[in-house]
Amino acid sequence: MTAIELRNVSRWYGNVVAVNDITMTIGPGVTGLLGPNGAGKSTLLHMMAGFLEPSRGELTVGGRPSWRNPEIFRVLGLVPERDSVYSFLTGADFVRATARLHGLPDPDGAARQAIGIVELADAQDRRISTYSKGMRQRIKVAAALVHDPAVLLLDEPFNGMDPRQRLQMMDLLDALAHRGRAILFSSHILEEVERISGTIQVIVGGRLAASGDFRAIRRLMTSRPHVFLVRSSDDRLLGSALIGRPAVNGVELTPRGLQVRAADYGAFTRELAGLTRQQGIRLRELLPADESLESVFAYLIAS
Repeated sequence: MTAIELRNVSRWYGNVVAVNDITMTIGPGVTGLLGPNGAGKSTLLHMMAGFLEPSRGELTVGGRPSWRNPEIFRVLGLVPERDSVYSFLTGADFVRATARLHGLPDPDGAARQAIGIVELADAQDRRISTYSKGMRQRIKVAAALVHDPAVLLLDEPFNGMDPRQRLQMMDLLDALAHRGRAILFSSHILEEVERISGTIQVIVGGRLAASGDFRAIRRLMTSRPHVFLVRSSDDRLLGSALIGRPAVNGVELTPRGLQVRAADYGAFTRELAGLTRQQGIRLRELLPADESLESVFAYLIAS
């Protein structure tokens, strides 16, 4: 099932192009929307939620246009980056009011359940004005979940959360994804996206710079070397044998093992296997040293 589909979507404000000709699909699971501040992530989310009309292109949620279609909120929950809560309300009041707006048959029960999911039951009767930033984020998530939506959009959801709260929220999103929910969350924090996302959509300057599994994306970047850490039964001999091989750009012997810069991911790994057999060397460990999302992000920004 495709929860969200964008076809050649653009959005501009006068002469400023915020989103430029983006085509993407979002299905069940957790998808990370990655990009620096000002890349166009919030504009994309607001168009998906029906708050902004695409200047060009087509955007649908559950097969229906999101713009001027309040019915999509029956299947969609939104957690905006900015605080969108009345601070004089208690947490329970806020989530209960959201449940009533959705016309749920038991708003009190739905609110209690949603607040329990985000682990704020102990603070639900306190005014939101007394909440920390992390608690306000979690009560917004509770309100977005109160009607059990199939699609969940979160704009920088981990802002203000302490490490324990972040881990709890990551576990919650992971559990929701395993139940078939489609979850899209934006972030400029690389570790957040890498920790829980099955796929990423990288937005740079309003354009879709990359889409898919970040490790696969990194392997496709053949214009700069891949870096590996190799441990073997004889690192010095292996390093000597690797120097000058077509797929190898450089070799360095370090206390942790051999650091190898390879021009081609697949060619190097195939060549390494044959070379260790020829030399009678036991290969103990092969670790990509630059396959993190940070590497992907830095490369795409530089490009």
